[in-house]
Amino acid sequence: MENQTVNNNDEVEIDLGEVFHLLLSKLGVIILSGIVFCLAAVMGTMLLITPKYESTTKIVVLSKQDSSTLTNQDIQTSTSLTKDYAELIKSRTVTEGVIAQLNLDMTHEELLKKLSVDTPTDTRVVSITVTDTDPYTAAQIANAVRDIASKHIQQVMDIKAVNVVETANIPDEPSSPSVPKNGVIGGILGILLAAAVVIIVYLTNDTVKTPEDVEKYLGLSVLGTIPYSSKMGKKSKKKKKRHA
Repeated sequence: MENQTVNNNDEVEIDLGEVFHLLLSKLGVIILSGIVFCLAAVMGTMLLITPKYESTTKIVVLSKQDSSTLTNQDIQTSTSLTKDYAELIKSRTVTEGVIAQLNLDMTHEELLKKLSVDTPTDTRVVSITVTDTDPYTAAQIANAVRDIASKHIQQVMDIKAVNVVETANIPDEPSSPSVPKNGVIGGILGILLAAAVVIIVYLTNDTVKTPEDVEKYLGLSVLGTIPYSSKMGKKSKKKKKRHA
């Protein structure tokens, strides 16, 4: 029983040094796998994924327009209300107004998926970003959302005016997908997958190759070895041909 336990423990032992040297010996294959996966990810990103563009417009809302009478309390009040403005911008009143104005073929929910509102901390500026597959459409929707939302905010919050900080731009480059990022991710996955395959093949290979393997797995001492010669292999092949 004790010998069986020892043998079983030996079978699950992993020589980390041997695994490391094995990975080094297969380094060329692992790197090649990373390159192939990287190129596949780049090509897949460029050919299969539709690029999307982001256009951003910014507004600022103040409780008072007269800068000479503007107090710290007014600024703090405006800052604390930016989250309310964000909810108003994403309201159905605004989205349906934009859809009607631009004659868009989409619903309120579909437009919300394209729309994001950012309210940075300790600032009164509200950023409205629209994502679309067409850069001109993205800018057009962003500006329409800003204009309709400004009127809606004035009516609901009893604000005198909403100032435009920045109009929506027409983006030159897509915001997503990122070809370099996907290429790097694909390369890393290829390297990890190749390394995993090498290690799995090593762990599942129970072939006895060296005298050390005989002593390790069978617990027997090797009395001698017979060297293999290429001439012996050729002779055996010739014999097989003759018998055939």
